[in-house]
Order: sequence, then C-alpha cells, then structure tokens
Amino acid sequence: MSAPASARPRKFDTNLVVIGAGSAGLVTAYVAAAAKAKVTLIEREKMGGDCLNTGCVPSKAIIRSAKVANYIRRAGEFGLDAGPLDVDFPRVMQRVRDVIAAIEPHDSIERYTALGVDCLTGSARLTSPWTVEVNGRTLTTRSIVIATGGRPFVPPIPGLEDVGYLTSDTIWQLQALPRRLLVLGGGPIGCELAQAFARLGSAVTLVEMAPRLLGREEPAVSAALKEGFEAEGIKVLPGYKAERFEQADGDRRAICSGPEGERRIAFDAVLVAVGRRANTDGLEIANAGLELNSDGTVPVNEYLQTRQPHILACGDVTGPYQLTHAAGFQGWFCAMNALFGNLKRFKADYSVMPWAVFTDPEVARVGMTAEEAEAAGIACEITEYGIDDLDRAIADGEAHGFVKIVTRKGSDRILGATVVGHHAAELVTEYVTAMKHGMGLRKILNTIHIYPTLAEANRYAAGNWQKARLSPLALKVAARFHRWRLG
Repeated sequence: MSAPASARPRKFDTNLVVIGAGSAGLVTAYVAAAAKAKVTLIEREKMGGDCLNTGCVPSKAIIRSAKVANYIRRAGEFGLDAGPLDVDFPRVMQRVRDVIAAIEPHDSIERYTALGVDCLTGSARLTSPWTVEVNGRTLTTRSIVIATGGRPFVPPIPGLEDVGYLTSDTIWQLQALPRRLLVLGGGPIGCELAQAFARLGSAVTLVEMAPRLLGREEPAVSAALKEGFEAEGIKVLPGYKAERFEQADGDRRAICSGPEGERRIAFDAVLVAVGRRANTDGLEIANAGLELNSDGTVPVNEYLQTRQPHILACGDVTGPYQLTHAAGFQGWFCAMNALFGNLKRFKADYSVMPWAVFTDPEVARVGMTAEEAEAAGIACEITEYGIDDLDRAIADGEAHGFVKIVTRKGSDRILGATVVGHHAAELVTEYVTAMKHGMGLRKILNTIHIYPTLAEANRYAAGNWQKARLSPLALKVAARFHRWRLG
C-alpha cells in the first residue's frame, strides 16, 4: 500500500502524539517530556491502561488475598490454629479496587500534566501520516507513537455468547464468588486466576487445548504446576478443546473434546483466557499509509518504526512480548527514535527479557531453554538445583521447586535460566543482571549471599555447575598430595 497523498505540514502543533496511556504510552510520553519535547498523550478510557485497571495490578492484588487464604488453611503446618476460613468475597474485591486507587496517582492525568504532557481524553483517529484527530480537533505532529495495547481474544465458540462469559477485563466486576468456575486457557492469565479463585473457594476446572499448561515453558515447569494445582483441588484438563456451550435444566455447560472423549462441564461462570488481540479498531491506520500484520499487530522494525519512519509503535499493539515491563522498555526506544531518529537511532534488544507467572509456585524465566538453544544450533549444558534442599525454603514451609540454568557448552556463560518456586520472580533477577552484563556462573558462585535467604539457591546452582566440572584426575592428585603431607 502506498501512503495517502498528504503534504507534510510546514509547521506542527506538537513534536509527538502518543496514542494510548498504558505502560508503553506512559513511558514514551514521560521520556519525551523529560527531553523537553512538546508531547500530547491521548487515552480513550483510563490512564494506566490494562496493567493498572484490569491486568497486573488487580490480578496481583487478588493473588495476594488468595495466598493469605491458603496460608490460613495451612496454619497447622506452622503450629498455629487459625480456625475455619471465612472468605468475604466482596471485601476481597473492594481491596482490589483500593489497591488500584492507591497506585492510580502514579499514572494520573494530574501527574503527567505536571510533567509537561498535554493529556487528552478521547478516541484518536489517524487522518494522514502527520495528523491525528481527537474530539473533533485535528493535531499536526512531527511524530506519532501508537501504544494502544491489546484486549482479550474471545473465540467464536458456538453458544458462548448465549451463556455469557468473563474475560480478564470484566472478571473484576464480580461481587459474588462463582461456586463453579470454568477457565478456558492454561497460559499465564488463566493459570494465575484459576488458582486465585480456587483458593478463595471456587470449584475450578481449567481447560487447555494444548497438551500442557504454560506451553512456552519447559515440560518440567508444566508438570510442576499441574501437580500443584491438582493438589489444591483444581481439575486440570490438558489437551481438551471447548466445542460448544449450552444451557439445559437450569445449568450452563461446556462440551469439550479431548484425549478421553467428550466431557460436559457444568459451571456458574466461565473465564475466557485464550490470548489477546491488538487494539487498532477505530485508529484508521490506513489513512497514514500503514497496514497490519495477519495477527492484527502493527509491524515495526528493530527501531520500532513502521513503514512511515516518523510513526512508531510499542507495547501489546506490536509485540513481540505482551508484558508490562517489555512495553515500558520499548517506550524509551520509541521516544528517543521519534525525537532524535534523524540524528541517531536506538535499536531495541530483547536478548535478555525476563518474565514471570505469579502462580504458586511462581515460574520465572530469562533467555533460552535447552531446547531453544539446540534449535538455534548452540551446544549447551544444563545445571539444576532443587530448592527442596534450601534451608530458608525449608524454614518457610516452601521447600519445592528448582533452578535450571542453560550455559554454553564448555563455558560458564549463561544462555538462560528458569526458576520455579517461592518468589521465583525475585530470584531470576540475579540471572537477568548476569546475562545483561556478561557475568558467568563463576562470578555468581564467588558472590557472598546472605544466609538464610532464598537467593542462596542461585549460588548453590552455580556451585553444582562448578562441581560437575572438577577433574577426577585433579581430585585424585589432590587426595594423594594430602595423604603425603600426613607423613
């Protein structure tokens, strides 16, 4: 597609228009304003985007309540008698709203206005490569950043619309705990919310079309999570596909097909968590000479530029990662390349991108798995450490999980690390730092770690790497040397 005929304006109203005030857009606007550019930020709904209002913040708030509920049930393990658990679900949801309200000022119009950003509320529409319309007003701009995020994808399953459904956007409107909750999707969102609602008292069935949960992780991770879920009473059905929904005898049911044939699952509420789609509806990006990828995302190059170099995109609307911290990371590059791209361009590097799933146990990873390294033609080695052996984990009653490190063959250079266990998302940070700054396992091994902490798991894992590389011949020589010194 060729760009629409549109003359570049001789003057501009603003240096940069940012469309979308989620993590990607907020960082872009912040950085541009800090560079003293004139910035206009447009948001059609709520400042903070999905992360603050329907994603990271509310999900972590409810996960925390659910974890406390689980500890109360486990009180006997710690020599305590907590009595029967009483979950006041409306109060749990009120706490979720309170947490959002407490964080809201960080992303507010007032804060960004004070930073020098012109914040507008309304739906933005591209009218040319250089103009954006909002609320009937047309702005001319030197650069545009599309940061409109994503939304839950709802597949066209027969009968789903008739029975009604929840998504990660709408589940926060619940005021009564569903007695029976069906979760479609065994990715991060589905797993996190399935466990949280189970711990709060719902009878949860989780249906995943793929053969295992968290399909992008290693099979050992999926197995550990499935085992933990089933121990908590969650019914996990991998390899099952929801074929249709129906209402009969006053009940709602999902008819699913899988390895053991057809299953009819009765439920009171169904959460659809099978993926997300980019938000581009209403933008009319064709007016700017742009097209979309087949998956609906905005195509960009390594500098986050579209085919129109002064129009950039970041966050869930372009990928490749649907992560708040990835969106914020991209936002810096968008701001710098939008403002200074004619002088110097900055390339986004995703080689050290961590992520976590906040289930219990947590799952965190950075870099490659062994399978990914081998697929890339890189010879590698695997080192593991079982957290069940860690003093602090034992003392905390959290002695489960593992650390698995992938290194280049014959080297201590870290290609990737996976941590499964209590506070895994915190533990993986040491590997993120090491990989980013070129430090190998020897430096982790030679770093003092406080005792007793969970972080010692990283040092013990590095120690296992070192022990596996001790020469049997050298050990034999050392033994003979020490015997000789005895006289």
